[in-house]
Amino acid sequence: MGKVKYAIVGIGKQGSMYARRFMMNTDKNAVLTAVCDVREERRKWAQDALKGKVAVYDDYKKMVDDKVADVIMVVTPHYQHAEIAEYALLKGLNVLIDKPAGVYTKAIRELNEYASEKKGQLFGIMYNQRTNKLYVKAKQIIESGELGELTRIVWIITNWYRPQAYYNQGGWRGTWAGEGGGVLINQCPHQLDLFTWLAGLPVKVKAYTKTVGRAINVENDVTAYCEFKNGASGVFITSTHDAPGTNRLEITGTGGKIIIEGRKLTFVKNEVKEPEFSAVNKGFMSKPKNKKIVYKKSLIEVIRENAFPGQHFRIVRNYSGVLLGKESKLIAPGVDGITGLTFSNAIHLSGWTGEEVTLPIDEERYIAELEKRKAEEAVSSAKEVK
Repeated sequence: MGKVKYAIVGIGKQGSMYARRFMMNTDKNAVLTAVCDVREERRKWAQDALKGKVAVYDDYKKMVDDKVADVIMVVTPHYQHAEIAEYALLKGLNVLIDKPAGVYTKAIRELNEYASEKKGQLFGIMYNQRTNKLYVKAKQIIESGELGELTRIVWIITNWYRPQAYYNQGGWRGTWAGEGGGVLINQCPHQLDLFTWLAGLPVKVKAYTKTVGRAINVENDVTAYCEFKNGASGVFITSTHDAPGTNRLEITGTGGKIIIEGRKLTFVKNEVKEPEFSAVNKGFMSKPKNKKIVYKKSLIEVIRENAFPGQHFRIVRNYSGVLLGKESKLIAPGVDGITGLTFSNAIHLSGWTGEEVTLPIDEERYIAELEKRKAEEAVSSAKEVK
């Protein structure tokens, strides 16, 4: 194989960004050969912006069947991810899906099972936040054992601000039928992935979800409490209406605490792990001694991360490298998409029913509750579904 040939299904805002980056030769091991969209205006955009250098399709199955690419990138509305990915895998192609993997775990579990049967075909997901050096460093600290046993994880991620105009730009945004959810399914899949990537999947979830200040049908405000198998607790708070918002992650273990905020990770490391200290300490108000270790991203690193090549194309470059045998493993395997989605589905289900949800979730009940909201939306809703 020379350069890896990519084709994109869905060239809206995100898909067109990928297309432009491919045309800028952002991945020197890759070339864009085709794009597909059901909307005529997006196909016309592709003809004009890509200057006739790639094939343009209105039917993804025809594009897949024509074997114009080695990899199909799926950048469509969330409900369609599993269907398109499975068809591409069926036809012998490799697949890179955008986040989230899908809307509900049953479809993605079945996709994962199908993908696992396709030996020699690569399945990845666009979890670009896994390239952020601060989260990578946190993962390294945790896996080294320095943090000790997890006791608590708290993430306040309320800087996903979206005004009403954002939801007005697309009929599918802010609807159950179009997106399958709000902040959890649209803005937060990266944080839900990282939360579970770093701490593991909880075993119980109790959540509150609501809509605040927007004419939409889905949630834009979430507070979730969870518990892990070892007894550790977690809190996940997110919204798209807070101004100003916050993005602060704290992970506490018996060996200290990791704090990530802004461009900085601070590891407050206990000299002796807390249970050991407490077992031998005689002081009435004594505390474990600790030292503070700071890791900070430079402005240049931030620019490289967000501008060129950008986090997304670090995932693409890694994916191409694995296909060509130049890299050993994927940063974000496609099968990992179900983990954060499981947490997301559990939060939704708890918020909808008011009940504590035990994982693994009841997949059929989740689908039934989602369908109930889609049916209600079709009759009477804050936002019209188009």
